[in-house]
Amino acid sequence: MMTKRPGLVRPQRRPAAVSAPLDIASATSHNAGVQRATSTNDRLPAPRLSLYGLAAAGGVVGYAPLLTLLLPMRLERFSEAARYDVLAACGITGAVAAGLANIAFGWLGDWLVARGRGRRGLLLAGVIATMVSFAIFHAARGALEIVAAIIIFQIAVNIVVAQVGAIISDEVPSDQKGTAAALLTLGNPLAAGATALIVAAATTEEWCLAIVAMVMAGCILPLLVVAPPDIVRVETATRGRTAMRRRLAITWTARLLMQVASSGVGLYLFFYLKDLHGGRSGMAVSVARLLFVGTLVPVPIAIVLGRWSDEVGQRKPFLAGTALLATLGLVSMALVQSWTMGAIAYVAFATGVAVFIALNTGHAMLLLPAGGKRGRDLGILNLANTIPQIVAPILAWGVRPAHGFAAALAIMAAITLLSGVLPLLVGDGDGECERPRS
Repeated sequence: MMTKRPGLVRPQRRPAAVSAPLDIASATSHNAGVQRATSTNDRLPAPRLSLYGLAAAGGVVGYAPLLTLLLPMRLERFSEAARYDVLAACGITGAVAAGLANIAFGWLGDWLVARGRGRRGLLLAGVIATMVSFAIFHAARGALEIVAAIIIFQIAVNIVVAQVGAIISDEVPSDQKGTAAALLTLGNPLAAGATALIVAAATTEEWCLAIVAMVMAGCILPLLVVAPPDIVRVETATRGRTAMRRRLAITWTARLLMQVASSGVGLYLFFYLKDLHGGRSGMAVSVARLLFVGTLVPVPIAIVLGRWSDEVGQRKPFLAGTALLATLGLVSMALVQSWTMGAIAYVAFATGVAVFIALNTGHAMLLLPAGGKRGRDLGILNLANTIPQIVAPILAWGVRPAHGFAAALAIMAAITLLSGVLPLLVGDGDGECERPRS
């Protein structure tokens, strides 16, 4: 039985042998009173909070080196025409598989939680499945085999990605979700570091895949061995399902627009930087360093702004501000003529995008409706990450470099600016407030 106090619902304790997170949102009343946990004693300690960010980084490490380095290296053995056809097929089919798998395995995690089994077992299965998909990729030789291997890989790695996101949504208190989401920015620099490690230390594809598997497992296993916190949820009054869907739709659209701009700029970036570099030697090293800086700089900024947004209980000003930073970075990229200024402008753009996406993730978690479908809902929201991989090439083709980089960058700047305006139309979230049981 559950005992009730005004605005507070405490779940019955599970037997000690069950380590699943407690999700009682579906059993609570939508008319419960508003109460916010503000005491620092109610929050997860920093070392515990960092495990969620590390696990999320493990998911990024699981897919980024293979898609950005190992797949292109494999395709070098094909003719130039066939190489790009296979790469495009891998990109489109892989994006579709990733989006569908994220929703499906998010829903499966919800189903397991509702039956008291938790998401960690499925997360471990995802890690194992990803390692198996590495072996399948290594064995693939023909074009169709490689495309099929990438589809299998995308399904496997999205088991991991879906569970990590849902675990963060389940277990992190509402007034720490901004900080937890900010920790997601750790993934890109760690993935870049893993890729650099592969280049420096691995001599064969087998060793490359083994290094990726070990780094990924090392990031995720600490979260697997720690039992989830016992959560008390304080549920606030809602304005109805229609209003909730509208807020989530706006938040999703803002994320989609930012990701379209990011993917579009990524398609042009090499050629843009090549023009600024002026054909001098050492361009590859310079670009590699710039890309690494572009993934590293956002991390401390995201953590500071994420924690600040938690403290003040406001998300919209931070989302608008980071979108404005991305817009100014793109405008500067369109105007500058030197490598140094172009590099600074790109880092500003990359920082704005990365911090916006992190804060948008935390904001979306706060806007999720009450109930046991968080994994499924986050999977649907994740489509804002996969759809741009299809939309951006079409948009880039419509504004080809022959029309000038300035025109393309101006269109992307308009998109990022709009993505910053949209959050101003959404509240800061009136879903559940959660805190660890003291």
